Amino acid sequence: MGTLCLSRPGGPEVSHNVDPTPTRPRNRSGAKFWQVILIVGLTSLTSIGQDKPAADAPVDAEHIALSPGDHVRHIVVGERKRTYIVHVPVEYDAKKPTPVVLALHGAGMNGSMMVWFTGLNKTSDTKGFIVVYPSGTGTGSFLTWNAGGLIGRFKDERVDDVDFISKLLDELATLVNVDEKRVYACGMSNGGMMSYRLAVELSERIAAIAPVGGTMATDIGEPKRSVPVMHFHGTKDEIVPYGPPIGTTQSFVRLKGVEDSVLTWVKSNGCDEKPLTDTLSKEGDKMKVTRRTYSGSKDGADVVLVAIEGGGHTWPGRQLPIAFLGRTARNISANELIWEFFQKYSLK
Repeated sequence: MGTLCLSRPGGPEVSHNVDPTPTRPRNRSGAKFWQVILIVGLTSLTSIGQDKPAADAPVDAEHIALSPGDHVRHIVVGERKRTYIVHVPVEYDAKKPTPVVLALHGAGMNGSMMVWFTGLNKTSDTKGFIVVYPSGTGTGSFLTWNAGGLIGRFKDERVDDVDFISKLLDELATLVNVDEKRVYACGMSNGGMMSYRLAVELSERIAAIAPVGGTMATDIGEPKRSVPVMHFHGTKDEIVPYGPPIGTTQSFVRLKGVEDSVLTWVKSNGCDEKPLTDTLSKEGDKMKVTRRTYSGSKDGADVVLVAIEGGGHTWPGRQLPIAFLGRTARNISANELIWEFFQKYSLK
């Protein structure tokens, strides 16, 4: 549900649905190996993982207003020292309320890694939103989120990451001028799962979410409001398969498949169950990308599935030279599509 060995990515490429064909992992032994390794991360019960701050991001020693640039912050939640990185866009105006995007890393990563994994800082500067990269907990830099779905004793012993995000937002509002009606969450893999949990348990603070390569790992319960969802997933994802999970993960954690996750929110939001389908890729592109939009919610909370045919466990628009993660769609940009989606929604 994340990346274990990472290299420097290339830059994003932008361009402008045929129902996807979900597939099982081609290499079942390899997929099982990574699933087991990532579950070890999910069930790790050690306390704090320490971020290595970005080279150009000093750790803030004082509680002062943040200026444009990168800032590393620490807060204590319970008995744990937690870390998050804030990127304030270059044209930030402290007199104007500014939207915020939470970017949640995958298992085996931390906030610093998520900065370059997504390339969201550049999008932040271009579009004018603040982006925040919180770090989960675990051993060293092998950090995870308590996104739900854990079984037995693991469920009871895990960290309350919803409380961490809530307190992070409280502190952030004292450091920058946050538009509290426009706070959003996206995430990769285990971070995408965590964004689903935030939509359930912090729906009164999170205006919309965009999971990438991460399905639901929690029951939906009764959110206080309908939450718009845009879900990205590769049909040949071998880490978090498109279809219902199989193999060893079921003895540790219960996850929904992509279709089940999406339809859960379609029903919860009261959307029409017959979607509008369009194609985002162009004729001749190596990878076909389709978008299914479920609208009709009385609250206007659409649910969207962006399926990358043949895509792996990757962030569309970013190229990572890590073979086992699978193919990356370079003909769309998750960053651009996510922000286009988020801009439609705000809390009432």
